[in-house]
Amino acid sequence: MYSDFKLTDDRPAYIQVKDYMKRLITTGALQGEQKLPSTRELSSMLHVSRNTVLSSYSDLEEEGYIYAVKGQGHFVIPSHSETGTEKQPAGVRIDWVSRLNNYARLAEEHDLMKHGIRAQKGVISFTSIAPDEKLFDLQNVKRAFLDRMSLEGEVLLNYGYAKGYKPLIEYLLQYMENKGVDIKGKDLLVTSGFTEGLSLILSAFKQKNGRILCENPTHHTAIKNFRMHGYEITGVPMEPDGISLSSLASELSARSYDLAYFVPSYHNPTGIVMSHPKRQEVLRLLSKYQIPIIEDGFNEELRYSGSHIAPLVVSAGSGNNSVIYLGSFSKILFPGLRVGWVLADKALIDYLESVKRARSIHTSTLDQSLLYQYLYNGNFEKYLKRAKSEYKRKYELAISCCEKWLPMQRMSGDGGLHVFVEFATGFRTRELLEVCSEQGVVFTPGDIFYTDGGGENTMRLGFSRVSDEDIEYGIRIIGEAARKLI
Repeated sequence: MYSDFKLTDDRPAYIQVKDYMKRLITTGALQGEQKLPSTRELSSMLHVSRNTVLSSYSDLEEEGYIYAVKGQGHFVIPSHSETGTEKQPAGVRIDWVSRLNNYARLAEEHDLMKHGIRAQKGVISFTSIAPDEKLFDLQNVKRAFLDRMSLEGEVLLNYGYAKGYKPLIEYLLQYMENKGVDIKGKDLLVTSGFTEGLSLILSAFKQKNGRILCENPTHHTAIKNFRMHGYEITGVPMEPDGISLSSLASELSARSYDLAYFVPSYHNPTGIVMSHPKRQEVLRLLSKYQIPIIEDGFNEELRYSGSHIAPLVVSAGSGNNSVIYLGSFSKILFPGLRVGWVLADKALIDYLESVKRARSIHTSTLDQSLLYQYLYNGNFEKYLKRAKSEYKRKYELAISCCEKWLPMQRMSGDGGLHVFVEFATGFRTRELLEVCSEQGVVFTPGDIFYTDGGGENTMRLGFSRVSDEDIEYGIRIIGEAARKLI
């Protein structure tokens, strides 16, 4: 005994000794009333100082694992299981899978981290559309953290409010107002990212018809959430400037819908930006049928060319409260800070706040305050300028390589961190992926983004975290493999 103790440099020695002794006690290696080695003996056996053992024994005594007898030493306190007379119940084996509901099963079925493409070390991966961590503004993040902690550290480490951290709420309301949103009659709820915001909304509404309308293809995470909440999904085809208005009008006249979900800017996965005229007509059609719109403000800031196009919630104007806006900085700033927001009518936000409180109490106040201070210090604008310049360069390189190497029919992507490629009908990108993965290159097959099948001839290429050399080499590998499969 005691020969398996290994001291490491990453934690205080007395805590390592305490945890080691605690483990021996809880696993039964040290029995109740058993005498422990003296502090001098244990320090010699574990090759640590005697003061280290003294501190460890003191903590163990305070936590109720051992007791001291003057002049005799330290002894293990018997656990309840040792002192009780009752017999242990017979072992029970539960088949947990058989007890899972449809919600859990659908979550597992659509879990891309389990069933999607996992890039191994050394593989060129075009699967991610997360920001490049090499661009992260660490010095100003550290400064923002220290600034906020020095001001109200005690508050930040305690429970927060379900609605969110007030300074951040006020900042984000001003941020949305600067986008052109009329915030009169609206309010804002801070969430732990886009996914929680969408889930809160879906769980709060009645399902009168049980159907939801969206673009086709669309965000895979949204599809997963719609299905997990029991919605039947109708996808409307995309055109080069956004959703097909004729198809949308046809669907609206044919069936009734509870909700609509749109990603009008740098659409995921196509990268298409919905034109201003189409935005106006979409709002007119949905208003006619009294269907609320969930707008995903995905990557709005990452436009590389052309003029700014306002979000749908801006085009809706002051008299229209039918648009629910979901915002997040995750694809621009730091995904590790799980902060997003819902901007909607005050009456709706009031109820969503209660749903949020019942589910998760609040979003991390530490995360919110750090983001707020970083934004307040004026760092976001500088970071965004630098990030846009780098992503624009990679975007143009990816476009050029696709045009040079890929035997594609069309490509879309007006900004953001990815491009969407469509091959000829009948081509299967899943087969292409198998061939490419053997050569150390992976991408996201486009069929996962389609609501009702289809998309077998499409793929999404995320370039944000890929080096210039790997963008060129990886797309050339994809192109050469694709030509052999035609």
